[in-house]
Amino acid sequence: VVDTANTAGFGAGAVIQLVTQMDHPTPEQIANGSGPQAQFLWYSIDGGRTFRPYGDTPVIPNGGRGAFRDPKVVWDSARGRWVAAITEGDRIGFFTSPDLKAWMRQSEFASTYGTLECPDLFQLRADDGTTHWVLGVSANGRPSGKPETYAYWTGSFDGAAFTADSAVPQWLDHGFDWYAGVTWEDPAAPLDRRFGMAWLNNWAYADTTPTRATDGFNGTDSIVRQISLKHYADGYSLVSQPTSALASHASAVTNLGAIEVDDGLVPLAYKGTAYQLDTDVSWTQLDNIGVQLRVSADGTRHADAGIYRDYSYLNRRQTGQPDPGGPRGESHAPWNPAKTTAHLRILVDRTSVEVFVDDGRYVHSSQVFADPSDTGVNLYATGGSATFANTTITEFHDLTQRPAKLLSGFEGSTYDPGWTATGSFTGTGPLPWYLPGMVGNSALDTFAGGGDPATGTITSPAFTLDRDHLHFLIAGGDHPHSSPGETSINLIVDGRVVRTATGDDTGVLKPVDWDLRGLQGQSARVQVVDQAAGAWGHLMVDQLLLSD
Repeated sequence: VVDTANTAGFGAGAVIQLVTQMDHPTPEQIANGSGPQAQFLWYSIDGGRTFRPYGDTPVIPNGGRGAFRDPKVVWDSARGRWVAAITEGDRIGFFTSPDLKAWMRQSEFASTYGTLECPDLFQLRADDGTTHWVLGVSANGRPSGKPETYAYWTGSFDGAAFTADSAVPQWLDHGFDWYAGVTWEDPAAPLDRRFGMAWLNNWAYADTTPTRATDGFNGTDSIVRQISLKHYADGYSLVSQPTSALASHASAVTNLGAIEVDDGLVPLAYKGTAYQLDTDVSWTQLDNIGVQLRVSADGTRHADAGIYRDYSYLNRRQTGQPDPGGPRGESHAPWNPAKTTAHLRILVDRTSVEVFVDDGRYVHSSQVFADPSDTGVNLYATGGSATFANTTITEFHDLTQRPAKLLSGFEGSTYDPGWTATGSFTGTGPLPWYLPGMVGNSALDTFAGGGDPATGTITSPAFTLDRDHLHFLIAGGDHPHSSPGETSINLIVDGRVVRTATGDDTGVLKPVDWDLRGLQGQSARVQVVDQAAGAWGHLMVDQLLLSD
């Protein structure tokens, strides 16, 4: 949390975390991870770049509990105090504090859905104007035929205890792989809308999912969703849709119009492995409608998303998936069989499918490990005819980024090969002491050349500007380039300074981002200049990174 009111005493705007750690474990407990779980406080005074522990004892000790983890902390503005929701096995404990340091246990909320994890607590205003509290958890509903994803209850919260509208939870996702979900408020409409995302995986097979050589990674997160609260005849439910920001990443849109399917299957001309498919389906009478995704050339492999009588579904049994032969092949969500129209919004990625039905009250998110050559898309209807109207397929820019390139982390007793130093800095190297915001164990610090009176330059070897941004951390004197007695870091291209920055007369390292677009392909050097001998006559620099 951001402690804007300085309730904890670390300064207004300090970033504070409650972190689950083992409380003074024995060596054996460290080895097997069985030490008692407790909540420790860590704080940051540099905007969250680095954190310090608040002592070596927990601010919320275990108290004899088994599982005791995953704190979610929110500010209770009505009562002027902090609230923490913490999982305690099959229940959620609620704690309150005026300062994030001293906590009191107030109540608990018990469930019959096994071990609960990753609690969530927030307020939302529904579409009818009423405001409600929501308690969310990641839970295992499989023994009772429910999902293993994000369960939630709507209800009321009096600052100490949560009272649910119903003992039976609802589920934000009915697929197999939407776990450890987290939500956060939309700054533009904090009471009306939240964003959310989750781990696209399942504890049943998380350690056996394949790594595709073409992707170079294992495991992924869901698409970010916009979440709101809607009133229905049977109560209040969360609805979610992919974030509207996704539209800004669209690279191509194919409008296929209306497609008639008469008790059979219609292949689309489109082929792909990552896209969004939108369609409005209508019918008079039939048993089954849907879309086959990631279809193989011979039609034997595919994942199916659709509606059958009284449920919507996502079936991944006929393609590569993480639970072959197991019970997690086809997910179901309720559907009103009297309805004869549906909107399907389907996000297909190289290792996942996410299906949003109608307004997003019911969603299916599951991993699908289709063969890279399986790119077909088919529409189908069984037991009657259907119209797939307003059918569009949207492709998106590939957001995969290359890893950042480290120019120098300023670790060790000497500067990296190719770096040169002049004046007082000849023969010096990075200084191994702690600076707020520092990454690693040392940083470039011109104070090391003899204090503030030291002067000279430290210059990198030439490198090619092949990325869009150069990031670094800087502190120290605020004496601009070309001013008498400058303390600056400069980017030099063809003998000219094209980017420059200074410190702000403090010893706290702060991030700077230079936009390099328009300079790509050119040879450059970074030079740290210290010509100041008076107050704040030194400069500290750390972690020079090139990135896209």
